[in-house]
Amino acid sequence: MSTQTPAEHDLATLIVDSLHLEQLSAAQIDPEAPLFGGELGLDSIDALEIALAVSRHYGIHLRADHPDNRRIFGSLRALAQHIARERAAQAA
Repeated sequence: MSTQTPAEHDLATLIVDSLHLEQLSAAQIDPEAPLFGGELGLDSIDALEIALAVSRHYGIHLRADHPDNRRIFGSLRALAQHIARERAAQAA
């Protein structure tokens, strides 16, 4: 398992809290493992919940029709990197 960056840990905490994953701690989410179809057992409804939580917490809007959603939601690391890029673009 790869080590989470502080930004990835913050996002993992948000995911665990918003999806009420009591059986899992944020530190247990491998940043390179698939978020969907893997050990976490997340589905499309969870993706909507994550998108809503990300929007509220980071001010980043994740659209359901975005052509790169598979990549963006591919892993904790990919999602954290997307959020960082979007926040940087908003700040510029």
